[in-house]
Parts: sequence; structure tokens; C-alpha cells
Amino acid sequence: MSDNRETTSGTMLDFLCHARIPVLLETDVLVVGAGSAGCCAALAARQTADASVVLIDRGGFPGGISTQALDTFYGFFTPGDAPRKVVGGVANVVVDALDAAGAVFLRPNTYGAGTGVNYNPERLKIVWDQLLQAAGVRVLLHTQLVDVETAGAAVRSAVVVGKQGFGRIIARRFIDASGDADFCALAGFPFEKAGEVEPAQTMTTTFRMANVDLDRYQAAGGKAMLASRMADAVDRGSHALPRKAGSLHRMNAPGCVATVAVRVTGFDPTDAEQLTLAEIEGRRQAFLYEHFLRDCVPGFDASRIIGMSTCIGVRESRRVFGEYRLTRDDCLGRATFADKVMLCGAPIEDHRAAADGADETHWAYIPEGGVYEVPYRSLVPCGSDVVWVAGRCFSATHDAHASCRSMAQTMAMGHAVGVAAAISLADDAGARDITMTRLQDSLRRQGAVLELPDGVAATDANSWQTNRSQEAPQ
Repeated sequence: MSDNRETTSGTMLDFLCHARIPVLLETDVLVVGAGSAGCCAALAARQTADASVVLIDRGGFPGGISTQALDTFYGFFTPGDAPRKVVGGVANVVVDALDAAGAVFLRPNTYGAGTGVNYNPERLKIVWDQLLQAAGVRVLLHTQLVDVETAGAAVRSAVVVGKQGFGRIIARRFIDASGDADFCALAGFPFEKAGEVEPAQTMTTTFRMANVDLDRYQAAGGKAMLASRMADAVDRGSHALPRKAGSLHRMNAPGCVATVAVRVTGFDPTDAEQLTLAEIEGRRQAFLYEHFLRDCVPGFDASRIIGMSTCIGVRESRRVFGEYRLTRDDCLGRATFADKVMLCGAPIEDHRAAADGADETHWAYIPEGGVYEVPYRSLVPCGSDVVWVAGRCFSATHDAHASCRSMAQTMAMGHAVGVAAAISLADDAGARDITMTRLQDSLRRQGAVLELPDGVAATDANSWQTNRSQEAPQ
């Protein structure tokens, strides 16, 4: 566990007097990280109150992993034979926009995590752009957080660097949606790093392949055939694949598939040099799998990689210690909380390397297709008055994190903390002092799902709007 600022090489404010760093701008709410959680937090804050919101990200487009590496939202639906749709609100608005553009379809539960909402990640970049602009969020891309100005327990500003140089963003409220809890780590909030207690989940580089004959692939046995041939190739030594298992699925474009097979382990994603080595290793492995697929899998003989994730997918790194820490028992025991702000029905899906180096995925399902409630306190760092977390840096144990890290849940987290920040400003209340019924009522009015629906969800490919028509209008 770490409980203070990481100062291995010193922070910016150790070398420069913060008073000499110019103020770039002032805002009511600053959201750090424009991934699925951060974008939803910014949108929710804007739609809840007339507050100014700034969203920063180091990349060149919003969306984080939703646009950098993946093409499927998991977590909207519980797994099993009687799925329920358990995420709504701002996340619905995002998928509605994709659906209106013909860029989304539901994908059946083929790998155990429940029905996925498959989308075109290039279209999603535009959707995020348009939603943020329409809401009046001020977005600063190519902007990197480098430090946090504090005075005792008070958090005052974020120090950033961009093309214009260094600057301070002064805010009244802060949301850390950086994925790695960068803001909280710099501000001195306590956290745990993945791998300190349990083995850290592996990282992966996703890749996309074109010119695939999917009919031929399915006729040859599909998923079962792929698993058999992958294991056989590893056992025979014909292909030096890092893992014997992997998944692939069709994309929106004909003849194109997305693949999750690469396994990168043993690197610290909060260390730039180690993260660089992980990126290099992920790209190397992607072409090992291309070679295997073309050699051994029917339908792939003429296929080629046409793109890889723009950054490696990190499943876990820092996890903040919050006012409450979600646990494995909470997940599998279908826990309820008075301060619930969202639901999760996803199983514990823990990707890690076994003792012999082989890949393992440990699954544990919520009994009877149930759900657990996620408490607001798990999104508030210990002792925080003006800072929230959303996304994979939220407060949870390793096992609970492995269940609640799906993007539908991270969007729901963003929705919850965005509303909370807006209410905190309107009521002049600290993060730990806002009225819970006011927060929950606001979330319900905005379409968030806080109670398990009675009706079974439709999961056919084109049934997104069927499910939406059964929900209360937002």
C-alpha cells in the first residue's frame, strides 16, 4: 500500500514554485481522463447543474480504452439465460447515438461475461466529440497531468503540460478518471498497486484483422475449433504463442474481426519505462497470433492485421482506498447498500499468469444471475472533500475489481460522480456530506438503473431499441 505522494524522481512542484506556474484556466469541475468514465462524468456534471466543466486527456481523441483498444461494451446485461439490463442513464445516451448511426449491434454471450454491445470505435470517437461539445464541456486534449497543488488536506489545482507549456487548472471539484489514479496518487490519497497482494491482471494489445471468411470459420467449428487448434499449436511447439486461449468476434465491417489474445505480464503500468516495454511486447505478440491464425485456422488464410490498439490495455494498476472498499463477498453475496449508485451483474473475470507462466482466467459468477449494488463511498477517496474517482481506479479489492471494471460499469461510475460533484457544488457540501437521497433521485431521473428490472432483456443483434423502449423516458 502507498499512502503518500510518489517522489522517486521528485514532482514538478518540488522543482518549481507553483505560484510561478501560470493559471491556464479556472473551472467548477475538472475531470482528469477522457475515457468512458471521465466522459460520462463530464456529461453528467453538465446536465445536472449549470457548472463549468473541463475535461483533460493526454491523447488526441476522447474515449480512452473504448476508442483506443476495444469495440464492445460489457456490463450492460447480466449473463445467463434470463439477462437483465442493469446500466442506463448517460451510458444509454452514448449507445443511442451509436445506434442512430447504424454503428452498434448486440453480440451474444459467447465468452461468459454476458451480452456485449458491439460498436464501431471510429464512430464512437465522433459520438464522444459531439456529446461533449453539445453539453458545453470544455475539452483539452494533448494535455498531461503532471502534479497536483495541495495545501494541507485541501486540493487546489492540477498542474498540466501541453503544447503551450505548463499551466495550472484551478477547480472547485475534481474527478480522477485517469485509470491509474494519477491525480489521487499525486494528491496524496492512499492507494494499493496491483500485484502488491494478489497477482496483477495481465495486460493485452488488441488487434483487428480483415479479409476473414467468417462463414468458413464457423463451418469449421468456430470457437471450439479455435481453442483446440491454439492449444495444439502451443503443445506441438509449432507457434510460440504466449497463451493457449483467446477470443475473437466479428466487427461491424464485413470480413473483419477483433481479437483479444495477447498476454503481457510482469510490467508495472505506472512506470514509463516498463510500460514502454509492455507496449513493445504486445505488438510483437500480435503478429505471432496473426501468423498462427493464417497458418492454422480455416477462414483466416488470406487475412491480415489492419490495426492494433493505440495503447496497451491495462486491466488494473492503482486502486484508491475509498470511504468503502468493495469486496469479493460483496459481489458474490449480492450486497445491498443504502448509498447505492449503480448495479453490477458481471462475474469476477480475473486474467492472470499461473505459477508456471501459463495463462489462467478465473471466473466466479454471482448466484442465480443476480446483481450487487455499488456504494457511493467506493467512489470517494478516504477523507476527500472535493475529489472523486471513477473507472478502474475505484476502491475495491482485486477480486471485486475484476467484476466491476467493465465499461458499462465505469460509465455508470462516471455518471454517479458527475452528478455528485454538481450536487456538491450546488449545496456547498463536501463529497462525504451530500444528501444521498438527492443524489439517488437525480440519478433515477436521468435514467440510471438502481433497482434490478423485472423484465428479461432482448439480446438479438438489433434489439438495443427494443430494450430502450421498455425503459422510462429520460
